[in-house]
Amino acid sequence: MLAEIGLAALTIAFALAVYAVAASALGGKKKLRRWQRSGRNAALLTFPALLLSTFMLVIALMTEQYQLSYVYSVTDPQTPALYRFTALWGSQRGSLLFWSLLMSLFTGAAIALNWRGERRLMPFAIAFMMATLAFFLGLSLFVENPFERWWLLPQAAPSPREISSALIPPGAVAPSEAALRAGAQGLNPLLRHFGMVIHPPMLYLGFVGFTIPFAFAMAALAAGELSPGWIKATRRWSLIAWIFLSLGLILGGRWAYDVLGWGGYWGWDPVENAAFLPWLVGTAFIHSVMIQEKRGMLKLWNMLLVIATFSAVMFGTFATRSGVIESVHSFARSQVGFPMLAFWAAVTIIALGLLLWRWGQGELSDERQFANLLSRESLFVLNNVVFIALFIAIFWGSFGLPILSELVFDKEVTIGAETFEFFVVPLFIAMYILMGVAPLSAWSATSLPRLGAALRLPLLLTALSILALALSGTSLLVAAVGYGVVLFAAYVALYEIYRGAKARRQALDEDWLRALLALFRRNQRRYGGYVVHLGVTVIGIGIIGSTVFQTEVQHTLQRGDAVSVRDYRLRYDDFIRAQAVDGRMMNITAVTLFRDGVEIAKMRPRIDDYDQMPMTIAGAHSTLENDFYVLLIGGDRERATFRIYINPLVNLVWWGGLLLIMGTIIAAYPKVVPK
Repeated sequence: MLAEIGLAALTIAFALAVYAVAASALGGKKKLRRWQRSGRNAALLTFPALLLSTFMLVIALMTEQYQLSYVYSVTDPQTPALYRFTALWGSQRGSLLFWSLLMSLFTGAAIALNWRGERRLMPFAIAFMMATLAFFLGLSLFVENPFERWWLLPQAAPSPREISSALIPPGAVAPSEAALRAGAQGLNPLLRHFGMVIHPPMLYLGFVGFTIPFAFAMAALAAGELSPGWIKATRRWSLIAWIFLSLGLILGGRWAYDVLGWGGYWGWDPVENAAFLPWLVGTAFIHSVMIQEKRGMLKLWNMLLVIATFSAVMFGTFATRSGVIESVHSFARSQVGFPMLAFWAAVTIIALGLLLWRWGQGELSDERQFANLLSRESLFVLNNVVFIALFIAIFWGSFGLPILSELVFDKEVTIGAETFEFFVVPLFIAMYILMGVAPLSAWSATSLPRLGAALRLPLLLTALSILALALSGTSLLVAAVGYGVVLFAAYVALYEIYRGAKARRQALDEDWLRALLALFRRNQRRYGGYVVHLGVTVIGIGIIGSTVFQTEVQHTLQRGDAVSVRDYRLRYDDFIRAQAVDGRMMNITAVTLFRDGVEIAKMRPRIDDYDQMPMTIAGAHSTLENDFYVLLIGGDRERATFRIYINPLVNLVWWGGLLLIMGTIIAAYPKVVPK
């Protein structure tokens, strides 16, 4: 019954979404309130229907209903309860259903919060949101149905045959439960990590979240409501989507660092880049809409950016799910590729058509012109140019050149990490410079002497920091330049917070803590943004330290022997072969880590033997200064081979990510009335 109930609820949700598109579009075009309300109610009902459908699949996963082919493919009797639940998004079919559930949740929240305030936009916005939901529900219902079951068909081989219907076909019988339990495949070992419990939902929330501002932008174009109202209605949605996407990227990096066993966290993998692309253009959009709100400028550009953000989301979803890209991050090759590509192209063409229509009517003209190159709006546009240049470089290296080479020259081309870094590092340097200069400039116009005076203290602190680094032994020019640029942006953010608190302290005679708290309450968006900038600079320092100064060595040790790496010493103590509770065999090495002759840690790097593949689990000793990261390559009781990494400042990448999230929450939090 679980499959039947789940399939019925999924079918109802699909019918409701299709009806909501038609009713909302008709109600919006003809200004028929009855049809508008009917479309709204249908859209709201998709969430309980999908919640029921998802709940049925979760129950099937938790109670080992292996007659469902999805449960059979992602769990087995040894799978722990936590990973049974997270198997919901562990493969294509379940994750599509989960994606749809989140989409319906976001749509319901957008309706609840904006129905009264944006009545002219809401019908068209619902139509666009429901069209997206209907497409993904169609994939779940007709292409990748999570409620498919195993049946033995008459005169078929004794092995189970998968069919597309959840109902009993004529003459079919269910395979024995014992046979299904014995053959269940289990979750991919790469996904058995706590980071993968959170990482995919965060990415999905980020992807789904950016659908909301896109839908409102399209509604503004369709309704002819091109005032900044659509931006104000979706500003927090954009920030919320950006939070989740940022967190998903950070958790993905942490998962790669812990699980993939190569000592790094970002390898410029195509699917990694596919998730990074909407973050880049979404970041440009979040910065750019501030100019339209404050100065009435960049109306056309902002529409292009929000379309590009949604288009990047759809392309990232296509690249991950179609199977056309070989990656540890992607799903297996499936039939969803062509429908996703067609939907992505159709939505992009419709959006651009609406944009060109309104632009041709002169409804996207700017209210003001740029005053000079040093104005804040000009610097924000330069910042946008950098983000778009990063987008183009990463897209071309990940997808454009490889696809073109294969289509035209029938030759496979793969761009390595060194090539990516050659092009993107100068752009990131420009980004950090603009991150430092733009906050100190003024709206409308800024004179060079005025800007130079504001830059004096941050530049002085930057110069002193570079001098301190040189005196401490940092001799690499690339590191000095990198640290200097990143620290400059950090000092500007701190300086702006200090200046604001100082002014309030002098005006109201408050102590520093009260002045700071009041400052953030008074202008959450501005000072939350400075905290985000600080998080980005902390991440930048961590990236420079862990890449430029990383140490990598490999040694084979006899039991009882040790190897010295910089000021560390690693001793191989013992080898243990044991069986885990879930049945996998583990090859475990016991090692002891010393620093300056003092024992500081005992670690257990190991290799886990799963049926699907072996998994290398690192041993790590982490401090704020660095990570000592050791991998077991192979060995036995007599000798073992280890690969050792020392990653300076790598933990700043994770701590900077938390700071970035905290700043975005401050900026997006509902306005607190200042005292």
